[in-house]
Amino acid sequence: MTDQDFYTTVAKSGTAEFKDRGSKFIGYVFPLASAEEFRERLNDVKKEHPKATHHCFAYRLGLDGNTWRVSDDGEPSGSAGRPILGQIDSKGLVNTLVIVVRYFGGTLLGVPGLINAYKTAATLTLQTTLLVQKPVEKEFLVQFDYTQVGEIMNLVKQYNCRIVRQEMQLFCNMTIAVPRNRILEVSYKLQEIRDVELSPVAG
Repeated sequence: MTDQDFYTTVAKSGTAEFKDRGSKFIGYVFPLASAEEFRERLNDVKKEHPKATHHCFAYRLGLDGNTWRVSDDGEPSGSAGRPILGQIDSKGLVNTLVIVVRYFGGTLLGVPGLINAYKTAATLTLQTTLLVQKPVEKEFLVQFDYTQVGEIMNLVKQYNCRIVRQEMQLFCNMTIAVPRNRILEVSYKLQEIRDVELSPVAG
């Protein structure tokens, strides 16, 4: 998967609700950048629903999709986290988190019923947000003279690069994220500008 130029994720967060025999399932979807951010999101949802019986979730992170986690949070093994992840995967999403909160309604649903409920809640939740294709990017450090800011900014805009951080003094440092399929063009154009230094950022 790492040789792709684009990956698919969710544009923004969303929420949806599903009821089955008295139990209420509330789903949340979030774009996700890191495992640290996941912990924050889960804590926020737990604060919002402190009396819920279960807070089940699944996420898939990273461009290779190899970083993932599921939790049944006390539900029978395989009945919640896996069905949620299945819905993320069926849409080919990465950098995506889905949390489904359950309020128990007094009637046991059984494992097949739970699988269906968590799967349905995840599906409905994913339908509340747009799916977007984002470019796979590589970061470069660009060092240049302040007089060249205009030229550099035009280039950044022209090739849909993203400014990650910048220090603007007499001599400027700018870290830019360049879409993978434009790296050769951008490097060539930047190196054509006099006295500009370009170096890839590790990682």
